Amino acid sequence: MFILASQSPRRQALLKRVVNDFEVQPAQIDEHETPLTTPGDYVQTLAQRKGEAVAVQYPTATILAADTAISFQGTLYGKPKDRQDAYEMLRQLSGQTHQVYTGLWLMKDGLVQQKVVQTDVTFWHLSTAEIEQYLDQNEYADKAGAYGIQGAGALLINKINGDFYNVVGLPVSTVARMLQD
Repeated sequence: MFILASQSPRRQALLKRVVNDFEVQPAQIDEHETPLTTPGDYVQTLAQRKGEAVAVQYPTATILAADTAISFQGTLYGKPKDRQDAYEMLRQLSGQTHQVYTGLWLMKDGLVQQKVVQTDVTFWHLSTAEIEQYLDQNEYADKAGAYGIQGAGALLINKINGDFYNVVGLPVSTVARMLQD
């Protein structure tokens, strides 16, 4: 049995590229109880907490947990609280390079592997009108950093350095290699 410890529809769609048959079992944890350290440590700790919470219920299953966050100049960006919060995030990221981190936790055959994947993303300089036009599409609400690279958010991005799918929420090539180990 393979379990994805995430309710993210993007992670579910991406995992289908690697695993044909899996169940979705979101972890019930309070993410606010995770101390803010470095971005990599933060997402790794959250992924571990999610995976371990599901492993209690399914100790013999193969379990994949992940968490993604955006970091810019020492600040972690999660999902925006509202449109104004999303606007502020995008305004701050405009014309700048930020980092997207995904922490992965995989338990297979009782053994645990953990990895953190980082991708650098550079936004174009965005006008207020461009930000408002993007926000009008309501694609920002459930996305760290208030944008989705796989949708209209792609128009905000000048370049990326690293795994594209990491920015979507699941670095599939890394997951595939972890499953092979």
